[in-house]
Amino acid sequence: MIDRLRSDENDKLFEAFLKLKDVDECYRFFEDLCTVQEIRLMAQRFTVAELIAKGESYTDIAKATGASTATISRVKRCLHYGSDGYTLVLQRKDKK
Repeated sequence: MIDRLRSDENDKLFEAFLKLKDVDECYRFFEDLCTVQEIRLMAQRFTVAELIAKGESYTDIAKATGASTATISRVKRCLHYGSDGYTLVLQRKDKK
Protein backbone atom coordinates (compact mmCIF):
# COMPACT_ATOMS: atom_id res chain seq x y z
CA MET A 1 0.00 0.00 0.00
CA ILE A 2 2.81 2.41 0.76
CA ASP A 3 4.07 2.21 -2.83
CA ARG A 4 1.00 4.01 -4.19
CA LEU A 5 1.92 7.00 -2.00
CA ARG A 6 5.64 6.94 -2.58
CA SER A 7 7.05 9.86 -4.55
CA ASP A 8 10.00 12.22 -4.29
CA GLU A 9 7.61 15.01 -3.30
CA ASN A 10 6.07 12.96 -0.48
CA ASP A 11 9.53 11.84 0.68
CA LYS A 12 10.51 15.52 1.03
CA LEU A 13 7.37 16.26 3.01
CA PHE A 14 7.81 13.32 5.38
CA GLU A 15 11.49 14.13 5.84
CA ALA A 16 10.43 17.67 6.78
CA PHE A 17 8.11 16.22 9.46
CA LEU A 18 11.05 14.30 10.90
CA LYS A 19 13.03 17.55 11.28
CA LEU A 20 10.48 18.96 13.75
CA LYS A 21 11.80 18.87 17.32
CA ASP A 22 8.75 19.50 19.51
CA VAL A 23 5.02 20.18 19.59
CA ASP A 24 5.50 23.93 19.18
CA GLU A 25 7.47 23.41 15.98
CA CYS A 26 4.73 21.06 14.76
CA TYR A 27 2.10 23.73 15.39
CA ARG A 28 4.14 26.29 13.48
CA PHE A 29 4.82 24.03 10.51
CA PHE A 30 1.32 22.58 10.25
CA GLU A 31 -0.29 26.02 10.57
CA ASP A 32 1.67 27.08 7.50
CA LEU A 33 1.13 23.80 5.65
CA CYS A 34 -2.53 23.00 6.34
CA THR A 35 -5.82 24.74 6.91
CA VAL A 36 -7.20 24.75 10.44
CA GLN A 37 -9.94 22.37 9.29
CA GLU A 38 -7.41 19.91 7.82
CA ILE A 39 -5.51 19.84 11.10
CA ARG A 40 -8.72 19.37 13.09
CA LEU A 41 -9.80 16.47 10.86
CA MET A 42 -6.43 14.73 11.21
CA ALA A 43 -6.56 15.19 14.98
CA GLN A 44 -10.11 13.85 15.03
CA ARG A 45 -9.11 10.73 13.07
CA PHE A 46 -6.20 10.11 15.44
CA THR A 47 -8.50 10.43 18.46
CA VAL A 48 -10.93 8.03 16.78
CA ALA A 49 -8.06 5.55 16.32
CA GLU A 50 -7.15 5.84 20.01
CA LEU A 51 -10.74 5.18 21.06
CA ILE A 52 -11.17 2.24 18.68
CA ALA A 53 -7.94 0.74 20.04
CA LYS A 54 -9.41 1.08 23.55
CA GLY A 55 -12.50 -0.84 22.45
CA GLU A 56 -14.98 2.04 22.54
CA SER A 57 -18.26 1.70 20.62
CA TYR A 58 -19.09 3.67 17.47
CA THR A 59 -21.79 5.53 19.40
CA ASP A 60 -19.41 6.58 22.18
CA ILE A 61 -16.70 7.56 19.68
CA ALA A 62 -19.14 9.65 17.65
CA LYS A 63 -20.34 11.42 20.82
CA ALA A 64 -16.82 12.06 22.08
CA THR A 65 -15.32 13.26 18.80
CA GLY A 66 -18.16 14.41 16.57
CA ALA A 67 -16.85 12.06 13.88
CA SER A 68 -19.31 10.50 11.48
CA THR A 69 -19.80 6.74 11.44
CA ALA A 70 -18.19 6.78 7.97
CA THR A 71 -15.03 8.34 9.43
CA ILE A 72 -15.03 5.92 12.34
CA SER A 73 -15.46 3.00 9.96
CA ARG A 74 -12.63 4.22 7.71
CA VAL A 75 -10.25 4.60 10.66
CA LYS A 76 -11.23 1.15 11.95
CA ARG A 77 -10.54 -0.34 8.52
CA CYS A 78 -7.11 1.31 8.51
CA LEU A 79 -6.38 -0.03 11.99
CA HIS A 80 -7.24 -3.58 10.95
CA TYR A 81 -6.22 -3.71 7.28
CA GLY A 82 -4.01 -0.68 6.67
CA SER A 83 -0.28 -0.13 6.76
CA ASP A 84 -0.13 -0.26 10.58
CA GLY A 85 0.71 3.43 10.81
CA TYR A 86 -1.88 4.12 13.49
CA THR A 87 -0.80 1.03 15.42
CA LEU A 88 2.86 2.01 15.27
CA VAL A 89 2.23 5.50 16.63
CA LEU A 90 -0.29 4.37 19.25
CA GLN A 91 2.14 1.75 20.60
CA ARG A 92 4.96 4.27 20.79
CA LYS A 93 2.68 6.84 22.42
CA ASP A 94 1.63 4.32 25.08
CA LYS A 95 5.28 3.52 25.92
CA LYS A 96 5.89 7.08 27.16
